[in-house]
Amino acid sequence: MPTSNLTQIQYTQLDTMTWCVTAQVSESISHLVTGNLCNTSSWLSSCNTSYKDIIKFSSLKWHYQIATAVPRHSVPTLARKQRQQQRQGVRQLLQELLKKLEIDDILDESSFPYRLVNSQYYVCFSHTDDSSTKQTTKSNQTNLTRLRSKIAVVISRQRPAGIDIETNNIAWHVVKRFYSESELAILQELSTDQRERTAKLLWQIKESFIKVNQYTLAQGLGMDYSHLIPSLTENNKEINSPSILSDIENMKHQSVYRITTLQSQQTVIVF
Repeated sequence: MPTSNLTQIQYTQLDTMTWCVTAQVSESISHLVTGNLCNTSSWLSSCNTSYKDIIKFSSLKWHYQIATAVPRHSVPTLARKQRQQQRQGVRQLLQELLKKLEIDDILDESSFPYRLVNSQYYVCFSHTDDSSTKQTTKSNQTNLTRLRSKIAVVISRQRPAGIDIETNNIAWHVVKRFYSESELAILQELSTDQRERTAKLLWQIKESFIKVNQYTLAQGLGMDYSHLIPSLTENNKEINSPSILSDIENMKHQSVYRITTLQSQQTVIVF
């Protein structure tokens, strides 16, 4: 796999035992190089040529023209490449965080939640496609020159932590399918912009708790967090510093978890 580039790296210390880092990972899609033989006069417009026309080929003057073209990839191929990019990117980003914290350790991926072998820090990853990626799709094929993803990592010494980075809003038909009746009732009372921002933050909270508790997707998305919506609507302005939304009791771990948003990084952390 081609080397991925990490940019826009931002480190955040959440408390004395919890750190997170976000970044963008990008990878160039190599251009194809094709060659075309062209004559200095006009090209024959059909294959219905006589024998004497073929003989005339030897008298034509030819030059070789190099043309570059953006490669055309199938959507499944690009999706597979992006998953590979994201998998490599978050692990590379973890190493950047450990280097910054001067922690010499390796990741144990044998079971969930992930942990560092020596220090026993809990590790959680998140990634999402970058909505700014320029692409055009036609007949189930895509032309683009670069794959981009947003990626995030959190490590915590105390207990499992969850993190979710998301650049896109959650479609309303998806919200109606997974959110509780209480959540939907409150969301429908909000303005369109506020509803979209709040529904997205709720989704990220649900995803983060799925990672903390190792819930199934349906189980985690179906959890009712309607009591958090007032805090979400008050704290969804664009800010650069961490915003503490709420403390919430986590029955599975019998402790109180903190929910934090990094709005400028489009990230939610539960720790």
